[in-house]
Amino acid sequence: MRKFEGFMHGVNLGGWLSQADDTSESHYRNFITESDIEYISSLGLDHVRIPVDYPVIEEEDGTIKPDGYNYLDNCLEWCRKYNLHMIIDLHKAFGYSFDPLDKTDKTLFFRDEKIQERFYLLWKTIAIRYGKYHDTVAFELLNEIVEPSVAEAWNSIALKTISEIRTVAPDSWVIFGGTMYNSVLSVPALAETQDDKVVYTFHSYEPLIFTHQGAYWVDNMPSDFRIGYPADIEEYRKESKRLSPQLAGAIYSENLTEISPDFFETLFRPALETAESRNIPLYCGEYGVIDLADDTSKINWTSDICSVFDKYGIGRAYWNYKEKDYGIINISDENIRKKLAEKL
Repeated sequence: MRKFEGFMHGVNLGGWLSQADDTSESHYRNFITESDIEYISSLGLDHVRIPVDYPVIEEEDGTIKPDGYNYLDNCLEWCRKYNLHMIIDLHKAFGYSFDPLDKTDKTLFFRDEKIQERFYLLWKTIAIRYGKYHDTVAFELLNEIVEPSVAEAWNSIALKTISEIRTVAPDSWVIFGGTMYNSVLSVPALAETQDDKVVYTFHSYEPLIFTHQGAYWVDNMPSDFRIGYPADIEEYRKESKRLSPQLAGAIYSENLTEISPDFFETLFRPALETAESRNIPLYCGEYGVIDLADDTSKINWTSDICSVFDKYGIGRAYWNYKEKDYGIINISDENIRKKLAEKL
């Protein structure tokens, strides 16, 4: 299978230009600095995925915010200095947010042509600015489409966006994923394309009952719930009943019989077959374990999933580098931090 060269071992910079509780200039200037990029490079990683919410780079009326782009410009300079690649991931777009805490219509974007036109214009603006750095920068169209019902509409929007990008950035990698929060199960439904610089992406937090244990934003998740890894798959299935079927994910699939690297290999197989048959690289833009889990379980889970990434040449970016309940550098034990980073 083709590899997404230069984007094989990465980490997310979530909480910086996206999903930030503090949206002050001080936060944007200090949350991620050159020293962070230097440290990420020292871990042996090859790229960063940078989630960006549209209000950072444009006003509500669509006017460009130069300061927002300056933060990306600075990060690009640091990445080039320390031999890292970077992905600009549009985490929230005007008219669309995946965030379950945002009580917004998750289908409006896919029905409203005016909102879509603004989306195309934003991506063309980004591509004009960064297309010339195609040896370093890749573009990820939109984070986590939620509703399965919009899959066909999203495919059409994605293909049109790619076409718009190509008018100004013919050589840049473009990444897009599917529905159900970028579920790996949605990859086979992604639009086919003859574009040679397109990548299919997915996110993987399976079993979610483990990776999101105690998470305050997950409906029906007790704050004091804890579970280790590995555990018997039937235990995960039993505990997952407290979650909605959409959140529980694929844990109930009959072809998943045990928790081990085989669990992930089986889970990924339809996506792998689709990507290979279309000669399109596969990329996992997010995977990770909440900081509430015990350290041994974190390392066990990361070891299992990364062994499958390595086996099939799947690029990936761990969630998250700093804070947001998943931060690598927030692990107090440096030995554990390094053990985890070695798996990535």
